[in-house]
Amino acid sequence: MNAKKRLEIFERLAVAIPEPTTELNYRTTFELLIAVVLSAQATDKGVNKATARLFAIANTPSAILALGLEDLKGYIKTIGLFNGKAANIITLCRQLLDNHAGQVPETRAELEALAGVGRKTANVILNTAFGQPTIAVDTHIFRVANRTGIAPGKNVLQVEQKLDKWVPKRHKKDAHHLLILHGRYVCTARQPKCRSCVIKDLCEFKEKTV
Repeated sequence: MNAKKRLEIFERLAVAIPEPTTELNYRTTFELLIAVVLSAQATDKGVNKATARLFAIANTPSAILALGLEDLKGYIKTIGLFNGKAANIITLCRQLLDNHAGQVPETRAELEALAGVGRKTANVILNTAFGQPTIAVDTHIFRVANRTGIAPGKNVLQVEQKLDKWVPKRHKKDAHHLLILHGRYVCTARQPKCRSCVIKDLCEFKEKTV
């Protein structure tokens, strides 16, 4: 796929998705961080249900620490892997208070040093909270990048590196959410909606359902 075709793909996606943003509910950067940590192997809908209850009671590092591990588990027990996530969140809150005055740091290295925060989570925070042009490759982006031919790769790091190199500069900041939302609602894993896809003539997927 050449640069001209990639540009046209992102131009069309930007028109089709005029407000590309996360579907996780949050009001502060800390709430976003907790929601993203919880979202691993979970749906945004499921996370939003849990955080609506949790954040009404505790939405700061000190408040979650005051809540304690067992009570925290009670609020997030509907989410997969909640035991490990709860333990990480307690440690993460301590780290934020001890090392960052309770604030979410703005660098990749500092974010990835937090419990439960890997490269993907750090990329989400850098992009969504701090407006940096990072792209967190989740299952939707991995599928769309490979299926369309925008940035094929054998693993998420390869896809991330190619997207970082090839996404047109003016779409870099929004590319993360444009691709996620396109993958979530149009270029779905099963029975992709190729007939109604705005990039169907540009996509290089050999098994289009048109």
